[in-house]
Amino acid sequence: MSSGPTPPRLVGYCLVSGAMSLGYGSIYTLLADLRDRFGFSGTQLGLIVAAGFFAGFFAQLFLGRFADRGHAALMVRVGVAVAALAMLASAVATQFGAFLVARLLLGLGSGMVGPAIRRTVITRDPAHVGANLGRLAAFDVSGFVLGPLIAAIAAEAFGIRAPFWFLAVVLLAVLGLTLRLDLTAGRVSTERRVLRELLAVPAMQATLAVAIGFYVTVGMFEAVWAVLLDDQGAATWLIGVTLSLFTIPMIFLAPIGGRLAQRHGPLRVVTVSLAVAAACTFAYGVLPALWMLLAVSVVHAVADSFTMPSNQVSAAFAAPPEQASSAQGLLGATGRAAAGIT
Repeated sequence: MSSGPTPPRLVGYCLVSGAMSLGYGSIYTLLADLRDRFGFSGTQLGLIVAAGFFAGFFAQLFLGRFADRGHAALMVRVGVAVAALAMLASAVATQFGAFLVARLLLGLGSGMVGPAIRRTVITRDPAHVGANLGRLAAFDVSGFVLGPLIAAIAAEAFGIRAPFWFLAVVLLAVLGLTLRLDLTAGRVSTERRVLRELLAVPAMQATLAVAIGFYVTVGMFEAVWAVLLDDQGAATWLIGVTLSLFTIPMIFLAPIGGRLAQRHGPLRVVTVSLAVAAACTFAYGVLPALWMLLAVSVVHAVADSFTMPSNQVSAAFAAPPEQASSAQGLLGATGRAAAGIT
């Protein structure tokens, strides 16, 4: 999961972050089953998926600041509890509206937890913020990758309700874990116009501009990759494998990327990695052979492994320590908006 052993005190934070990503990814495996079981239309399925991202955007942008005001522990524990409630609601839901509300709750819970956890990691160990944020990102990606796999296995073995019950139990266990974690760290912010203040910082402006560039490529990739490979004659299983394999370099390289960002400057690292990703994105539109596309996607995945943690490190450096959660929330919300619009 990383280039070196994860410090014991960091493991708990990583487990919480990774568990929150499980539910986000699991829904993609279950979309076809939800359509067949409950008769949902394609539009309804799209709205269910989008609801989580919209709620996550709102939570990161507007609730992240409360972790900076001394409520980090409350944000994490309430967020995990809300996500567990979302899974329980999904497990018993039968109507479109119920699934939509459940997905909104999941996005809200995840959006509350992410910035608060990253604030804790940033403020508790400033000397290793890059590597620690990279490890946290590795667990996030691992959870997102494992979510669909767990959902597929559970649904195949025990029915479509099983993944939701299983993830609810996991999140309740994680809620118990959060009660044992020290989630208080760093100075408390009293700034009421924190977003306006952060947006006025040139380094934060540069960070958000780079994040928009990165998530534009992410949004493009998610929207056209499957169609592109299908046009090249790739089988459905191969498309699924490539989407999973794309995330594997991030699991192993994100801690290295975060460490390099802290050592050499996050904007310097991300300038190189984003330039590589942009070249790969261009190549997808001109390369004639399937194997060429797959080869370039590996290079793209490696580049993103450095861009993602470097963005987070850049936000951590741009903002005062007491505004760490607000800065991470602003970064996450900007990325989701850019990817969604793309």
